[in-house]
Amino acid sequence: MSDPLLSAKGVHKTYLLGKRPLKVLRGVDLELQKGDFVALRGASGAGKSTLLHLLGGLDTPNQGEIRLAGRNLASLSRRELTRLRNREVGFIFQAYYLLPELDALENVCLPARMARTPPERAEARGRELLERVGLKERVEHKPYELSGGEQQRVAIARALINNPDLILADEPTGNLDSHTGQDIIELLCALRQEKQTTLVMATHDANLAARAPRVLELVDGEMKRET
Repeated sequence: MSDPLLSAKGVHKTYLLGKRPLKVLRGVDLELQKGDFVALRGASGAGKSTLLHLLGGLDTPNQGEIRLAGRNLASLSRRELTRLRNREVGFIFQAYYLLPELDALENVCLPARMARTPPERAEARGRELLERVGLKERVEHKPYELSGGEQQRVAIARALINNPDLILADEPTGNLDSHTGQDIIELLCALRQEKQTTLVMATHDANLAARAPRVLELVDGEMKRET
């Protein structure tokens, strides 16, 4: 078997609330190959978002090791880590995090511009992705002119603009009604399948989690079950 795309070994994360430590993750182990699709379940406060942030290099563990594409995230400089996040990881958040002053196409192309992709190529790729997610006619609309489902589609296109090997989705349907949420998951699964991208999706919804071949459960910061 080839080396894993992503691995976490003995990962702990503790935050300080004033002088009181809050242990969020307690020795989490995880290993994912290219193309894996894993749903991460757990109640609110179980540590799902924290784990995704650590896996994507947005935060650092207090203890343990995380490796992405063979690289230990803790050994990377800030510049190297920023470059890795930009090129190797696509983030999809519950809150969308679109820039209100930019239209849909500009929001999608932003990570490509940060990666110094030529503007013409970035725009062509952005238009292609927006058409793929059903927003061909909405490229010039600002976020406030889009519905919640449309904003999440823009966020998905943005996450895919640099062809990342890993997508981390944190409650991607949490702000959507059930019908729109199902549409978003169908879209995300189809796009992942096309490129065999590794997908880790945090959700408390059992029906959404059931779409994944692997389901992991976090309970009080520990991995308790795999199905």
